[in-house]
Amino acid sequence: MIDELVKIHDKFSVEIKLRFQARKKLPVSDFTVNTWIFIPSGLDINRHTYSKENFYRDIRSNIRLITPVFLLRDIASSESSPLKLLEKAMQNMASQPSRSRVAEYEYHIKMFLSILKSSLRDEINHIIQVNNTDDLVWLIDSFCNNARVVAERYRSLSRVINTPTINQNTRNYYMFGDEFMSNIIEQHVFRLMQGLKEQKIPVKKGQWTTLTTLIRSEIAYRREKRYPVIEKECPQRNRDLIFRFNLLKKYAESELFLKGNKKRDGLLVEQIYFSLAAGISMVFATAIAFSFQQKYGNFTMPFFVALVISYMLKDRIKELGRYYFAHKLGKRYFDQKTDITLSNTRVGFMKEAMDFIPSPKVPPAVMKVRDRSAILEANNRFDTEKIILYRKLVHLNRKSLDECSQYSTPGMNDIVRLNVMNYIQKMDNPVVPLFLPDDDNHYQIYKGERIYYINIVLQYSHEGESILRRYRVVLNRKGIREIEKF
Repeated sequence: MIDELVKIHDKFSVEIKLRFQARKKLPVSDFTVNTWIFIPSGLDINRHTYSKENFYRDIRSNIRLITPVFLLRDIASSESSPLKLLEKAMQNMASQPSRSRVAEYEYHIKMFLSILKSSLRDEINHIIQVNNTDDLVWLIDSFCNNARVVAERYRSLSRVINTPTINQNTRNYYMFGDEFMSNIIEQHVFRLMQGLKEQKIPVKKGQWTTLTTLIRSEIAYRREKRYPVIEKECPQRNRDLIFRFNLLKKYAESELFLKGNKKRDGLLVEQIYFSLAAGISMVFATAIAFSFQQKYGNFTMPFFVALVISYMLKDRIKELGRYYFAHKLGKRYFDQKTDITLSNTRVGFMKEAMDFIPSPKVPPAVMKVRDRSAILEANNRFDTEKIILYRKLVHLNRKSLDECSQYSTPGMNDIVRLNVMNYIQKMDNPVVPLFLPDDDNHYQIYKGERIYYINIVLQYSHEGESILRRYRVVLNRKGIREIEKF
């Protein structure tokens, strides 16, 4: 199964998060994703101005395991909580701090932090969707109580590694986790409060007090432990705080990130086809040389002219042959292949390819979802919309996924960020003057916003099922304004 989430990552980047869930009963799972990008012709993006190299430079892809799913209440109290596995790993390491046991202890710290962050996010999303006031009160109280219990249970584990066998560098891993946990609890409480306000959900005063109390307690704890906190009148320290938090985030989530070794796809087959093109051109040139030599003999002017012409034609035939075979090759092979590994275990591979596609070559189902307006269809008769097809094939091995982690994982997330800076270079001014008459037979000038639309159609297939989704990116020279889902 494939799930997608398309959103604005920053002012000039669109984030497409694809979730590939590999079935447990299948040894391997294959997923196909075609991303059709429809670009207005006025932006001057075409195969001559925007090469494959430009596209892959604008694309950034992060691949990571799907975070194992735990309820926040289960992390707080369940016997199968990640905290139980962490406690066991810490006890083993304290008794015998070997390299493998230190690595296992650090692994469980990172997995606990990633699981906690995911469960906090899921809990918040659930609370924001609740309409019943009584349920809302209970859910907010439970959220705060469980978050507090999780923090207390993690912090109580410091005594397990407070032994002479554990050096300071090893103890730092635990402290990094403690600081990151405090930050993400505070951040997610603020996100919950923001979400409740944005959705205009009526919240009782007691629940606001409960939420702010949890935030203040975490801030006070970080001050006590001398962890960095936000300072109202100190921009320098706040800048350092943001930098440090990003480092902690990368550290905490590093255990889920998959490594990708990229290489060109079909390189051997490509060289065979190109050699075949060179051989055909050589056969043609040799045939002309032999025929003229037999008729006119050696060291004659006709034979000399024939050699020159055959060499010229040989060169052209070779290039035409290379172009023909490269075109045929592109239909079967991809631009690049990425071997996906985690802890030196190969869990699958991913192939990618990008091409400009003429409108007649686009499947009717995709064009139907694209749903061009009548005026756009009229314009396309002489100024056609440019279409990029970004193909992706993902292959996951279920057994390898199970072997590479002590936690059960549903599959892989592929987070793609498309930077649109190249798309906005030739846009017109974002502000357009609009005129309206006023009561004094004069006029008033109003500012209007000029926008452009880039349509993205996602077409993904798995186990014979094909699904189409359409998104529209609204942008101008100032950047991305919004993303609309149809």
